[in-house]
Amino acid sequence: MHRRDEPDDHALGRSRGGLTTKVHLACDGQGRPLAFLLSPGQRHDSVSARSLLERIRVPRLGLGRPRCRPDHVIADKAYSSRGFRAYLRRRGIAHTIPEKQDQQRHRHNRGRHGGRPPRFDRETYRRRNTVERCFNQLKGFRGLATRYDKTATSYEAAVTLASFLLWARSV
Repeated sequence: MHRRDEPDDHALGRSRGGLTTKVHLACDGQGRPLAFLLSPGQRHDSVSARSLLERIRVPRLGLGRPRCRPDHVIADKAYSSRGFRAYLRRRGIAHTIPEKQDQQRHRHNRGRHGGRPPRFDRETYRRRNTVERCFNQLKGFRGLATRYDKTATSYEAAVTLASFLLWARSV
């Protein structure tokens, strides 16, 4: 029996290390998970960036809709693409993402039509280790570090439970 919310590939894909699943993670400034997304190991990170940001929902203390837009996005080179930067600009989200060398080369080759390089602040980028520390805390749960779950929905449930536990520890 095939579940409708279960992907056909169970979020498993081939990478250099064999069958793997990527966990894309958005966290707050204190290293607590806000949203995550599973993808197969061979899928490029920038493909999942937009849908990851659309999963962020932070409830307000009082009345009102939950907050869906982060103040600032700090990401590594894997999330660098013109389309993702344009998406962030349209939504009014400040971002610090280093530009890949091949993208720099393409921009230089286009001459004055290539545009200006995206702004990059090294001091702000150093705060990206917050998400890496959050990943390390999640990998402290053995079932997440080595995926034992057969289906993507059960693995997603395990990541959700681990995220709740991280939030409970931080409060």
